Amino acid sequence: MPAATAQIHSPADEPVDHRLIEERAASVGHLFRDRVTATPNSDAFMYAKVRESGDEWVTVTWAEVQKTVYAIGAGLVALGVGPEDRVAVASSTRYEWALADLAVMVAGGVTTTIYPTTIDDDVAFILGDSQSKVVFAEDAEQVAKLRRIASTIPGVTKVVTFDPEAATGEDDWVISLDALEALGRTGLERNPALIDERIDALTPDRLATIIYTSGTTGRPKGVRLLHKSWTYEVAATDSTGILRDDDLQYLWLPLAHVFGKLLLTLPLQIGFPTAIDGRIDKIVDNLAVVKPTFMGAAPRIFEKAYNRVQMMMESDGGVKLKLFRWAEGVGREVSELRAEGKDPSGLLATKYSLADKLVLSKVRDRFGGRVRLFISGSAALNQDVGRWFDSMGMLVGEGYGLTESSAATTVNRPSAYRYGTVGWPLPGTELRIAEDGEVLLRGDGVMDGYHNNPEATAEVLDADGWFHTGDIGELDDRGFLRITDRKKDLFKTSNGKYVAPSIIESQFKGLCPYVSQFVVHGADRNFVSALVTLDPDAMTGWAEANGMAGRPYSEVVTSDAARDMVQGYVDQLNAGLNRWETIKKFTILDQDLTVDGGELTPSLKLKRKVVTERYKDDLDAHYAGS
Repeated sequence: MPAATAQIHSPADEPVDHRLIEERAASVGHLFRDRVTATPNSDAFMYAKVRESGDEWVTVTWAEVQKTVYAIGAGLVALGVGPEDRVAVASSTRYEWALADLAVMVAGGVTTTIYPTTIDDDVAFILGDSQSKVVFAEDAEQVAKLRRIASTIPGVTKVVTFDPEAATGEDDWVISLDALEALGRTGLERNPALIDERIDALTPDRLATIIYTSGTTGRPKGVRLLHKSWTYEVAATDSTGILRDDDLQYLWLPLAHVFGKLLLTLPLQIGFPTAIDGRIDKIVDNLAVVKPTFMGAAPRIFEKAYNRVQMMMESDGGVKLKLFRWAEGVGREVSELRAEGKDPSGLLATKYSLADKLVLSKVRDRFGGRVRLFISGSAALNQDVGRWFDSMGMLVGEGYGLTESSAATTVNRPSAYRYGTVGWPLPGTELRIAEDGEVLLRGDGVMDGYHNNPEATAEVLDADGWFHTGDIGELDDRGFLRITDRKKDLFKTSNGKYVAPSIIESQFKGLCPYVSQFVVHGADRNFVSALVTLDPDAMTGWAEANGMAGRPYSEVVTSDAARDMVQGYVDQLNAGLNRWETIKKFTILDQDLTVDGGELTPSLKLKRKVVTERYKDDLDAHYAGS
């Protein structure tokens, strides 16, 4: 491994309450119990019950959550779950996921996460490698998957399903969550102190979670995260004042992903309530109902929202468009001032008040009207998209982290942010830049290692405890970290020039409102090319405006008119690139890349190797005869 420079950053000018980190809870179980003790009657969760007449939102307090969690935890104990025994959760994001995870924590077990889209073979591997004894399964589909692989997972003694109807079967291998809760209540009647005793036995160095990374090749690796990693992450975040106890979080991210798991744990530390619903198609509708102040998301969500508003205004045209562009400009001026820690005054303050009343507040209303902060993570956010949200009065604090660092490593704060960077490290995290530009990390947020994989652990964790992230980055004059690309994604053309694909891809997404994915390619080739997919929703409106209303998606996106449209945006992109980076050829695919298709991770991150292998013929055609 390359030697690291001596550059370690911890911002001296940031006000931090270090006591929160020094006096943090011993475990996630302690954290939960402390939260219930501190604010038993405060709202903890909101979740939607689906009705024919429309969703009904239910609110539960921390005391009510504790009653259910303790019963489920006692049920796990009755099933034989002991200290550090693994319990898997195979489900989309929903309230029951949170209950199951908390129950595992207070029972002293270890949560193993499984995406509901994970294929049978990988589920069998994860359950076997983690030695999971119990599996929480969301519904009949997940139960059926487990039954198909039952012979390969003899260690799984019980499946608990969130859907009572999925528990009916020919045996008692599958039971309902209600049945497990009832079993636990019986156990608590015999020993009311059962769960508190389990929590008391937890220590910071006990294993809390195994999250299997969705690798693009080979078997997924199980990242081992200790209780101290989670308690550090939430205490360090709390110490910065980024989030407050009067916030209301909207949580839709996959809870099997480390970012989602962190957002589920933060309320235990800070105390704000969380509205939880994993239905991506309901995000916009739910924001208007829930009216959150805070939400974490992947860049694709912000890109789609930005593009949708831009297209709506372009469609309106005329005076409306001119007013919108004027308000955008005023908002941009104010956002630039705020980034410097200043407020508008004089004529600018007057213009901003008018712009906010006429335009900016209307845009915020589309997101519920109360958002004060978004956090973007899991992939690079286009700066222009981030600046636009800020100009509308909704700051997007871009952050950076990995599964191996318990999600949050660096993040832009409302009080200190620079677009194009991923912010400052959390207090207590050390950060270095190696001689070859790789970002190195050290601190309590870093994993214990890869489960049952000492060879892979040794490749990334050195003898001094530094985690080698595989990301290339740099620190600016104030210590803000800028990630330039994944070390493994950087490629060199046959002309010897290095290209950072993710930067180019992010730039294009900020230019073209119709794009869904833009995949840059060119390793060992004599020029750079790209695969393009277009957003189905955006292209519906485009098709209507271009005389192709009602035609199939594949026909619309592969039309000459669509190609000419994309070419125009590629020309704009190329104008700002170095000559060797410019996109010489591109192919528009006749279908979008999807999670179900295996081309995106559940957190909407591109699986680059999968895509380039799947569309190898299209890419090779770019270079035929060259």
